[in-house]
Amino acid sequence: QEKAELLERQNRDIEIKNREIETARASLEEKAEQLALSSKYKSEFLANMSHELRTPLNSLLILSKVLAGNESGNLTEQQVDSAVTIHNAGSDLLALINDILDLSKVEAGKMDVHVGRTPLGGVRDFVERSFRPLAEEKGLAFAVELDPGTPAEIETDEQRLQQILKNLLSNAIKFTDRGSVTLRVSPAEGDSVAFAVEDTGIGIPPDKLKLIFEAFQQAEGSISRRFGGTGLGLSISREIAKLLGGEIRVASEARQGSTFTLHLPRTPRQRVQLPEPPPVATLPDPADIAHGNGRSQTVELPEPLTDDRADLHPGDRIALVMTEDRELARSAVEVAHERGFKCLLALRGDAGLALVHEFMPKAIVLSRDLPFVEGSAVLDHLKRHPETRHIPVYVMGDPASECEARASGALGLAAAPVTRDSLGGVFDELAGFLDRRGGAVLLVSSDTEQRQELSELLDGPDVKIDSAASRDDALTALDARRYDCVVLDLGLGDGGAFGVLDRVKRAKRFRGLPVVVHTSRELSPRDEARLRRYAEAMVVKDARSPERLLEETLLYLHRPEARLPADKRRMLERLHSGDEVFEGKKVLIVDDDVRNVFALTSVFERHGMRVVFAENGREGIETLRQHPDVSLVLMDIMMPEMDGYEATRAVRQMPEFQRLPIVALTAKAMKGDREKSIASGASDYITKPVDVDQLLSLMRVWLYQ
Repeated sequence: QEKAELLERQNRDIEIKNREIETARASLEEKAEQLALSSKYKSEFLANMSHELRTPLNSLLILSKVLAGNESGNLTEQQVDSAVTIHNAGSDLLALINDILDLSKVEAGKMDVHVGRTPLGGVRDFVERSFRPLAEEKGLAFAVELDPGTPAEIETDEQRLQQILKNLLSNAIKFTDRGSVTLRVSPAEGDSVAFAVEDTGIGIPPDKLKLIFEAFQQAEGSISRRFGGTGLGLSISREIAKLLGGEIRVASEARQGSTFTLHLPRTPRQRVQLPEPPPVATLPDPADIAHGNGRSQTVELPEPLTDDRADLHPGDRIALVMTEDRELARSAVEVAHERGFKCLLALRGDAGLALVHEFMPKAIVLSRDLPFVEGSAVLDHLKRHPETRHIPVYVMGDPASECEARASGALGLAAAPVTRDSLGGVFDELAGFLDRRGGAVLLVSSDTEQRQELSELLDGPDVKIDSAASRDDALTALDARRYDCVVLDLGLGDGGAFGVLDRVKRAKRFRGLPVVVHTSRELSPRDEARLRRYAEAMVVKDARSPERLLEETLLYLHRPEARLPADKRRMLERLHSGDEVFEGKKVLIVDDDVRNVFALTSVFERHGMRVVFAENGREGIETLRQHPDVSLVLMDIMMPEMDGYEATRAVRQMPEFQRLPIVALTAKAMKGDREKSIASGASDYITKPVDVDQLLSLMRVWLYQ
């Protein structure tokens, strides 16, 4: 009986324990859900607050830049200096917003790392170029030293490495009034590389060594402090260092200077093993603090990719491949070598653009799906920049977007999923194009004098021009040889222009052939509707002015602008930099923030434009009906009653405004803004706070069309 009672008590105890465990488990699940919800609310809050902060910041930066320019010449030197100070303060505020967003990305685990071969000589050049002028301005000695035995390159994310060094060196220069700042790169224990930033500045007391790596904390944090800053940079740098498989250490004494040392493995799979000298503070992982140890956490990264950037020589035929697919990138290097190319790789759009301007490759293979800066934005940048628009670009993506890609200036499109064989075809076509050393144009016009004028306009040593006076002549020429571009006079007799277009549309081998329609008259609604029918099968562009015609053919023939005769270069300069295009144009600004409207109106009126405005999408549509002569719309995205997406879709449903340029004003922090803007019918987009020069350049492009 006693044993039975004992067993019963034990069973009851077990049941009680089980209930307690179940209650604890339910409580943990509830807290985990609350934490996830809290994290979601935090991310949404940061994104929305970023947008709200950028809106007043936008008008501050625009107006202060206008005042600092002093175009009217009626401001004193002191007033101009004040305007410059306001602009610089606004730029500092923008940097703070970006830092907060970076920190939230790290905390949420959404900061990507893309590993590649990073030459340390390139890192040295970057540091010299960026920081020597700053150090010399303060009268500091500045040196970058690569110790003997340091490897020529390491496997890491070059952009993130530069971000860490920028922060450490900026701090060193800021907190050093006299003496020197030195970056020393040297081999370290555990097959790692040490980047030591040494300064002779104010130093850090021992009790503040760990504090400085907390967000918004500084060693000199009193209300009477001499130095500005947010205290976010070191916190972000520590987290990025851990993502790269390394760590940051600091050794310092008050008034004795500091040494911040970033240790990175030569390859990301190797853990950094370092001794623990007593005077050096190790930066702990927050999770390790709870368990009582200060070891740094190492993250295992994917196997690194290799390309040819360390083995380039004058005269090499260089191809740049931009893709997030690591296996495709490896295949691209092999295929490029088989076709006689040296190959560079970029896994992100922003890194790819940097490589383009650094190495100026002969050809580019570009995926539409890229992180940070997507493929269509990369292509748009390349084809708008006069130094890069001649580079042939092959796009990898959805076959349905081929005409869109060609209209943007791509040489062709490889249908996804891209295989090794299709990559071979891409490199063969690129090699063939480069071997031809020029393009072929067919001019189709029944006016002999016009054909002569167009031929003189487009002529050059790198272009072959053929002429056709009728539809039959044009079709015979198209059958006889391959052309890179057709310039078609819409006034060709007997409806011949549309006959040529019909033939090109039906023939599969002409798919994607760029056709630039040249006409001196306004197109009728019927002609515009007929031309739109061909847009699915070919690139049809309308170019009424000689400057615009020259620009469009340059794009499709991939001709370097620098090789044009001086008079033709001046034509293009007038097209892109002249203000004649703005004179008398009416612009509609749809924005609920009157400060933005005032700032943009001040800029536009200085360039001869007239401005009308509306406070939300619904008013914007009504204003557009009252002002049908509006030439361009600037549409804010976040507005009450009717937002920018809905308003843009509504405008596009109105037949008379289907081709009206609409530029969306988006916030950089809001993920997907660009895609949603274009999908809703926007012609282009620009992020807040608006860069005035960039906005005016964008408007020139759309107002010339």
